[in-house]
Amino acid sequence: MKLLSVNVGRPRPVPYTSQPDGVTGIDKQPAEGPVRVAAPGPKGIGASGLAGDAVCDTRHHGGDDQAVYAYAREDLDAWERELGRPLANGCFGENLTTDGLDVSGALIGERWRIGPQVVLEVTAGRIPCTTFQGHMGERGWVKRFTQKAATGAYLRVIEPGEIRSGDPVEIVYRPEHGVTAAMQFRAVTTERELLPRLLAAGEALHSETLAQARKYVAQQRV
Repeated sequence: MKLLSVNVGRPRPVPYTSQPDGVTGIDKQPAEGPVRVAAPGPKGIGASGLAGDAVCDTRHHGGDDQAVYAYAREDLDAWERELGRPLANGCFGENLTTDGLDVSGALIGERWRIGPQVVLEVTAGRIPCTTFQGHMGERGWVKRFTQKAATGAYLRVIEPGEIRSGDPVEIVYRPEHGVTAAMQFRAVTTERELLPRLLAAGEALHSETLAQARKYVAQQRV
């Protein structure tokens, strides 16, 4: 298991974002050399966990629970076959394009050591947005991505440091609860009846999802 590329985005104007200034950093490109990774701070204040990576919409992206976004090259390859066009590393807005790792099937709270320094922890799957759809240029992309549920994974930074393309990825901790990034995604989108099951992952869950699951369970008891 390894990183094929570490991808960062620069702010650029586009016609399809809902941002007031019309800019987005979703178009990630492979970085040359090492990239510093650290916890960016709370959502709404902190942005990306990668140095030099732009997060323009801090209302919905970035922050400690979404510091890094990873997507598997294997899933990009599957989308290539389905869409009939090439998809470069970083084109889904992912910071890490991985090889040999089941990213969407990663467990919430699972920890990865990347290279000699960095440890990241899985928190959630990625929710598609209209900016993603505009970037992809595919009609009905949000619905299509949601139905497939090959979400990739958001991660928080446990141990900061530098990473680079080619670094090995090692799973150093895997919990036993069975709650995957893909399950979390389905629970907050198309299968809300799964929300109670997410509570098994506890505080490792993205904080917004944890609050949502607790609220759902409380409402069912009324």
